[in-house]
Amino acid sequence: MNNYSRRNFLGKLIAIPAGLWLSNYHAFSASLKNQVRITAIKAIQLDHGDTCLIKIETDAGLVGYGEAGIYANVARAHIEHLSNVKGIIGGDPLAIERHFFYMTSIEHPMVPMDLISGIDIALWDLAGKILDQPVYKLLGGPFRDGCPMYSHGDELENIMDPASCRKWVEYTKQQPEGFTTFKFSMQMFFTVEQPFHPTVTSAELKKLYQGLANVREAAGDTFDIAIHCHNEFNTPSAIAIANTGKPLNVAFIEDPLNVHYSEGWVALKQGTTVPVLAGEKLRTLRQFKPFLDAQVVDIIHPDIAFAGGFTGCMKIADYAAITRTPVALHNVGTLVKTYASAHLSLAIQNFYRSESLLGRKARMVEQMTTGEPPVFRNGILHVPDKPGLGLSLDESFLKRHMAKDEPWWG
Repeated sequence: MNNYSRRNFLGKLIAIPAGLWLSNYHAFSASLKNQVRITAIKAIQLDHGDTCLIKIETDAGLVGYGEAGIYANVARAHIEHLSNVKGIIGGDPLAIERHFFYMTSIEHPMVPMDLISGIDIALWDLAGKILDQPVYKLLGGPFRDGCPMYSHGDELENIMDPASCRKWVEYTKQQPEGFTTFKFSMQMFFTVEQPFHPTVTSAELKKLYQGLANVREAAGDTFDIAIHCHNEFNTPSAIAIANTGKPLNVAFIEDPLNVHYSEGWVALKQGTTVPVLAGEKLRTLRQFKPFLDAQVVDIIHPDIAFAGGFTGCMKIADYAAITRTPVALHNVGTLVKTYASAHLSLAIQNFYRSESLLGRKARMVEQMTTGEPPVFRNGILHVPDKPGLGLSLDESFLKRHMAKDEPWWG
């Protein structure tokens, strides 16, 4: 085989995974195309975090739900603009690829990827309802029986107090969700200046080590623990923080450096053997590509509500699979985003874990559904084997938790 033909052969092999899930979807949807039309896209703001839910209505009475990483009033302004975009309002909801292309191609004014992500999630939910299939099956899955998830250690009252750590570990072990991986915010160890923290001091590193050691002593090998940053640190600090956690066998350090790719990420990768996880604020494959090409992160971490919905995240996962880079999912959203992330996880071969707000003391996320509560055991969420996301939203819950002065699906 000469070099030219071998390059072409390998190129075709690399391209195959990206086509399989779309081919699977086309096979499911072919017979029902152009049977249903989109009549409206709506948004609503809830009262916790930046939660914006998206609803797509159709002339068949079916609706699809998504979650967008944008405020609803901004979303509505752009939705009004989208009503003039070719083929969306009045278009076939099953033409998901086409809608994604048109929405991401608009330049004046550009539609935020955060909104496109929410619309894309709602389109896939709607497609599943039209085709009577769970979203993960439309995506070609499943690779696994459920979605492994990780949680946060921020309900630990005082990480610097060994007794407080032991109390938290005992409480956590008794919870039915069975989480085994937790990340701990740097703010739990010392005051972190945002958006940029000066180079860390030896005193700050000592506090970090002591806090992690307290958790490790209390938990033993029962839990995996990780370091949670928010892009606040410079490169020497990031390396020092990672290596401070290394003797305590931390699972990963998350997003220590500035959001976008730089040579600092190269230096971090070279300066520590602690796994580096990054990407919750990155949008689309274009922004993940330099990280993956340079192999400077061990785990990528897109958010389905920011990075392009199902369509955008499947493209990212396909590209990451070329180098066998694991894919985690950032998620501090509602049950809509949690179920969407879980469906996505089933269809990703190289999946690691999804972040989750399930299992908090108030169990607020779990209250969003009128149907079966989330089935979550041994750190794994099992999505309902029902059409779309498999989620029945509780409208009374939404009305109780609307943001102040927010119009009902305005």
